[in-house]
Amino acid sequence: MRHSLPIAPQFYVTAPQSCPYLDEQIERKLFTALQGDNAQALNDSLSKQGFRRSQNVLYRPSCANCQACVSARIDISKFVQSKSQRRCKKRNQRLIRRATSPWATEEQYELFRRYLDSRHATGGMADMDVYEFAAMIEETPIKSRVFEYTDPTDNSLVAVCLTDVLDDGLSLVYSFYQPEKYRDSLGTYIILDQIDIAREIGLPHVYLGYWVKGSDKMGYKASYSGLEIYFEHAWHPMPDAEKFQHNTQIARSDPIAEQVGRIKLPGSNPIG
Repeated sequence: MRHSLPIAPQFYVTAPQSCPYLDEQIERKLFTALQGDNAQALNDSLSKQGFRRSQNVLYRPSCANCQACVSARIDISKFVQSKSQRRCKKRNQRLIRRATSPWATEEQYELFRRYLDSRHATGGMADMDVYEFAAMIEETPIKSRVFEYTDPTDNSLVAVCLTDVLDDGLSLVYSFYQPEKYRDSLGTYIILDQIDIAREIGLPHVYLGYWVKGSDKMGYKASYSGLEIYFEHAWHPMPDAEKFQHNTQIARSDPIAEQVGRIKLPGSNPIG
């Protein structure tokens, strides 16, 4: 199915498939290609409307009977570390961060495979080979960075984060780390460090991807103060996660043509 207007990007809908986050739910995505001279501006604009990047594609959930996935970002001006987050930073303060251009290495892939085999052995990325991994890291038409975290005691690669640089924040595309160091809370440390980076360079937000209430994989994002979520076509401060009802019980999504018609493109009004 294709929905488009002259000159505007073309938007498509994926075929329905099983949801990776909630049992008995069916997933469907709205997506468009990310390419050309306008790629950075398009990514900036659509990220503010709940879209995420995967290589040369921008997408957001468009499920027929469920709206449990909501885009989440941290408003850095309102973020305050919890006691456990402060302990996490102290526990990992020895790590050395190195920022590089998006270039995949064998050492990264080895760590990626260990992480997947331990944490997501049955997930959608479980069979990703080295060439697909390189594509995930390197195929980006926008400003992206790879952050490597190493332990100076043995110079080992401990964690990696692929991050997009937007005009209003950092967007964490994918991260992975040594699974045997689960007590170090490396996933939390990466987010805390990205908040520090965004603050240092004067960007107001850190985009975390989708928060999914009731999902073990995606529910952790509610633990960060200053969290905002995107629903009803705008960003809102995160309400009490336990009381939040914008989930699988809500009315179905709007028709695709209406969704596309409300999308705002760079320097323009909604394309409808």
